[in-house]
Amino acid sequence: MPYQFEDLKKACAGEWQAYIEHSFVRQLGDGSLAPEAFRHYLKQDYLFLIQFARAFALAAYKSPTLTDLRQAKEGLQAIVDVELDLHISYCKEWGISEEELARLPEARATLAYTRYVLDTGNRGDLLDLHVALSPCMVGYGEIANWLNSRADTLRGERNPYNAWIAMYESDEFQQAMKAEIRWLDERLADVSPARFEQLTRIFSDATRLEIDFWEMGLIQSD
Repeated sequence: MPYQFEDLKKACAGEWQAYIEHSFVRQLGDGSLAPEAFRHYLKQDYLFLIQFARAFALAAYKSPTLTDLRQAKEGLQAIVDVELDLHISYCKEWGISEEELARLPEARATLAYTRYVLDTGNRGDLLDLHVALSPCMVGYGEIANWLNSRADTLRGERNPYNAWIAMYESDEFQQAMKAEIRWLDERLADVSPARFEQLTRIFSDATRLEIDFWEMGLIQSD
């Protein structure tokens, strides 16, 4: 039976649940997260986005087909021309200036996660890179959906983090998430059990590093 992205999640069910349902996420949903923790996360997420853009540039280099090359180019362009500007504007709403963002040092969790993704992509092929990126590219959309399924989640003006949830429940992000899952399903369908085991390790490592990223925000560690 061909492998699918869902099989990666099942193989790493404990890590995936710990990531999707992390205390940081729960507190985002019910509005109880400390503002200082969210600001710390926003700052580091800006630095993460820059490295994420580099990962798409690497994806372009690793692309074996014109279709893959165009996909990587679109991802890079979306981050550099759209997402970073939106993130900077959102940070300003939380009292974080663009000048402050430009001076930020990377927290250890940010360094560990982003460099793992880039190193995985450098050592492996395009599928390795996409699997390493998938906890972010797919996970944030699933997190928004999970939050919306919970009775404890507050929406609208009652929740200072409502805009964050809205970003990842948006049609645009949900469609991008589904497109990434389709891409992964198509490639995973052709891999051997031994290759799937390798990819499972990458997925597990990346998911655990995502958990560390939440933890970094929650405790505001450097």
